[in-house]
Amino acid sequence: MKITVTPSALAWFQEECGFQSGDFVRFYARYGGSSTIQDSYSMGFTREVPDNMGISTVAEGITFYIVEDEIWYLDGKDMTVDYHKEQDEIVYAFD
Repeated sequence: MKITVTPSALAWFQEECGFQSGDFVRFYARYGGSSTIQDSYSMGFTREVPDNMGISTVAEGITFYIVEDEIWYLDGKDMTVDYHKEQDEIVYAFD
């Protein structure tokens, strides 16, 4: 399992959220919404320093991660984080 953050998503996190080198972005499973891999759950994100990082990737010095206790959400799949300009939103794909 791995996390991939596309260049357009990275730019969105930097421009819209103000994330910069040295910051941590935690992806987490939240109850509600919809997902292609978990019923009744969706992916959210927050700025948070990790204490039990499970998987991670670094892009331009920003660490994107999921904690060990929430890796179940991925169901053994890789996660790609992308930005769709038309909808003006972050989207998550799993393969």
